[in-house]
Amino acid sequence: MSVNNIIDFAHAHTEAERYRPAEEKIISGDCEQTVYNHYESPCGRFASGVWEGGVGHWRVHYTEHEYCEILAGVSVLHDEAGGSKTLRAGDRFVIPAGFRGSWEVVEPCRKIYALFEAQG
Repeated sequence: MSVNNIIDFAHAHTEAERYRPAEEKIISGDCEQTVYNHYESPCGRFASGVWEGGVGHWRVHYTEHEYCEILAGVSVLHDEAGGSKTLRAGDRFVIPAGFRGSWEVVEPCRKIYALFEAQG
């Protein structure tokens, strides 16, 4: 394998995938999201790219572990116990598999993500 196999996000020409959460997960807002999945491992258990979310609030249940780095905007992650964490540009964090709660985009948000799905 050579350096030509390295995925450089700055030069990746990945097609945008636009979507919204399932209707029953939406709490408020439009919740339109766009993902540029720049890399997926051959086994399909690891993926990385760039995500963008419009203003809205929806329920989440993570089956995967996710590393995030917020590039722009403001989001709030809410847990089921009523706790919350505000996420802003420059924040870096991991959401462990099993997390349940909601993701709220307060200002249009853009993040880099790396996902690992432990189960096949």
